[in-house]
Amino acid sequence: MRHVAVIGSGPAGYYTAEGCAKLFGDQVLVDILDRLPVPYGLIRTGVAPDHQSIKAVSRRYEATALAENIRFVGNVTVGRDVTIAELLDLYDAVVLATGAPADRSLGIPGDDLLGVIGSAAFVGWYNGHPDFAGLKPSLHGDAVIVGAGNVALDVARILAKTADEFAGSDIVGHALDHLGDAAVGRVTILARRGPHQIAMTPKELGELGHLARAAPRVDPADLPPLDEDAALDPGTRKSVAQLRAFAGSDETKPVTIDFDFYAMPLRIEGKGRVERVIVERATTDATGQASGTGETYAIPASLVVSCIGYRTPPIDGVPYDGKLGRFANVDGRVGPGLYAVGWARRGPTGTIGTNRPDGFLIADHIAADTSDDTGKSGGAGLDRLLASRGVEVVTFGDWQKIEAAEIAAARAGSPREKFVAVEAMLAARG
Repeated sequence: MRHVAVIGSGPAGYYTAEGCAKLFGDQVLVDILDRLPVPYGLIRTGVAPDHQSIKAVSRRYEATALAENIRFVGNVTVGRDVTIAELLDLYDAVVLATGAPADRSLGIPGDDLLGVIGSAAFVGWYNGHPDFAGLKPSLHGDAVIVGAGNVALDVARILAKTADEFAGSDIVGHALDHLGDAAVGRVTILARRGPHQIAMTPKELGELGHLARAAPRVDPADLPPLDEDAALDPGTRKSVAQLRAFAGSDETKPVTIDFDFYAMPLRIEGKGRVERVIVERATTDATGQASGTGETYAIPASLVVSCIGYRTPPIDGVPYDGKLGRFANVDGRVGPGLYAVGWARRGPTGTIGTNRPDGFLIADHIAADTSDDTGKSGGAGLDRLLASRGVEVVTFGDWQKIEAAEIAAARAGSPREKFVAVEAMLAARG
């Protein structure tokens, strides 16, 4: 019997558990640890609340979680309740599936002003992550979003939507109420490079063209000559075609979503809180690298959301690559018995589905690196250790009670009303 501990219950964690179950059958016991009492990680607190079809993948993880040889061990913080060294003593393999939940810093003067928020925090706020439930972003005036990916589009869309447009979503009540009081007049999306270098997908871009009170706007001068689109991959070509459609529209609505390409944020200014972003006009070379031209201008802002990427927080005792913001590893191997998977392995790249082959790869590594019947105690030993330390463990059955309570508390048309405090989650178990 092999004993495997997976730290993190997001997509990478559950795909790793699924891979182990398929490879070893009933000759493996997998414990999936999470510091929160609720599973699914990025699916619950990262995917936009109005993208319920994407969140539905959690049903696949539920099927894995209900297998007899797979356990959810929630409300357990690695580093506080149990160390990596202790887990390695208890399990044949320990897999770091912690994702990349920390924001990359803008790294410019003024990025610490009140009103400057990373996308992990902002997305966590409207998705009900307990770490960010107390955030109260200023939504009066103009907002600036820094980034050229789908997260930037999510943030812009959430800021621009009306309350009615959130029907069917699981946006949390405190965010819905706060957004309902908003008076955002303009949302500016800053991209250092041009339309041909964006990481925005056609579907997410297209959603901006169907908002009730907001219209996207692209300066035609920022668009490269049409004949250059032929060299793009099909997905990017469709995205650029969508931007061209925005540039050709004369639709006006109360809120505008301005795409500002070739724009490098230099600094953020304000007395105590953000008031404006100073931007330098940029140009790109043949490889798409941006450089400043010396021309600067100011964009008024009461809110700045940085959507420039994420990093994996380090854990004591685990080799870490600070430059790449992830655990140091070779093809997922961190050290003897220790592995990294998903964003913790490769950095914040790829889609949710990219984590499935990643998880199965780690299962193959575990098969190659470990043997049966090593005598390690696995979950039984973990239970004894956590009990001796007074840790209140949450099981998958407990999570099902929490989920049922969230569903029962949902407003009309919403699939659930999430608990945003750990204490409330624990109490919901009954």
